[in-house]
Amino acid sequence: MSLNRQAVANQANGGPEKTYFEQQREALMGDIAINLEQVLQNINKLNRSLEGVIAVGNEFSAVEGLWSQFENVMAKDEDAARDGREGQEDAGEGARAQQDEQT
Repeated sequence: MSLNRQAVANQANGGPEKTYFEQQREALMGDIAINLEQVLQNINKLNRSLEGVIAVGNEFSAVEGLWSQFENVMAKDEDAARDGREGQEDAGEGARAQQDEQT
């Protein structure tokens, strides 16, 4: 009955009567427009959330830099200590070899 009322209203306004297909198409186009607007709003919310996550991550960059420097210093100290021990071992082996030759 609502289709008939709309047809009568269109005829009373002097407009052409819309077919069932055209009416359904307009209804679907309206639903699609509403849903696309909701998708756009949700994408904007997601974008704001991602920007917040990135901002929090950027706040930790200074801490990460300090830990990287600490790690580099510790690695250099360990390499220097290892080189020192290897040098002492090499010197000890050389001294033993000389002692063996002398005896």
